[in-house]
Amino acid sequence: MIVDLPAVNRSAESVVRFVVLWVFLAAVAALFWPAGFTWFQPLIIPGLGVIMFGMGTALTPADFKRVAEEPYPVAVGLVAQFLIMPFMAVGIAKLFELPPSIAAGLILVGSCPGGTASNVITYLAKGDVALSVTMTSCSTIASVVATPYLTLWLAGTYVSVHPHELLLSILMVVIFPVAAGLIVRQSLGDRVRQLDELLPVVSVALIVMVVACIVALSREQLLDTAALVFVTVAAHNSSGLVLGYAMAKLAGLDAVRCRTIAIEVGMQNSGLGVALAHKHFADVLVALPAAIFSVVQNITGPAVANFWSRNRPNPSPAG
Repeated sequence: MIVDLPAVNRSAESVVRFVVLWVFLAAVAALFWPAGFTWFQPLIIPGLGVIMFGMGTALTPADFKRVAEEPYPVAVGLVAQFLIMPFMAVGIAKLFELPPSIAAGLILVGSCPGGTASNVITYLAKGDVALSVTMTSCSTIASVVATPYLTLWLAGTYVSVHPHELLLSILMVVIFPVAAGLIVRQSLGDRVRQLDELLPVVSVALIVMVVACIVALSREQLLDTAALVFVTVAAHNSSGLVLGYAMAKLAGLDAVRCRTIAIEVGMQNSGLGVALAHKHFADVLVALPAAIFSVVQNITGPAVANFWSRNRPNPSPAG
């Protein structure tokens, strides 16, 4: 099944096409003028809440109904999401002998749910948008438990992890804003459509500021470890895309759903990783992998989408 995005969301397509440019320019500016971005530090968590609210306004009960109607591809995607990315982060951290803070940050972002940009990237890649939206929603809900306890299990040897505090933060900055957005969508109906054009732009602006702020705050450490962080984050992101596709293929899913799951697994909610690292870990380096992940996935995501969009796969038998 290939679902087209609503016309009101087509502005999001053009925003996503250029988000890597804005993120890159802001990150470079933060390196040369850190004082221009460090002021955003207190707004990182509220900003993520706004992004999650926007996700909630884009959801409908039908997105959750699909779990009951077609549970198998959703289950495959969720298992891939919380199996591949956290454990690949551990493997990469050991392979590259990463410093403890960088290793913990890589594991933290690997334990986060899928990011909302994956829905638009899936659309551009001619994937199953309905499955993408459903997976993002379900992984976001599952992250309340999965993210803090995976981080405790896998990163606890690198840094001190307090899972209950992480859980409460995810409730406050993810679940509650998403629920509020869903309620607003159901209460206002079509009157909320104007938000569909505004919120993608606001979300991109906030992600750009979050990344730039973390780069500014960790400027000195980044200059010392830039090559190492970029290589390991790129390896992590790429492994998610490749192994996500492979796992879906082994599960017997068609090409449309394979590419959808690959994108969902490879594209993380890096903003959540930054917010959690910023709030719960004293070392600013823990937030660095998530910030760099945002830059990397906004390069690989559109690149993969452009490659796959050149030929539309055969629709699934259920489509």
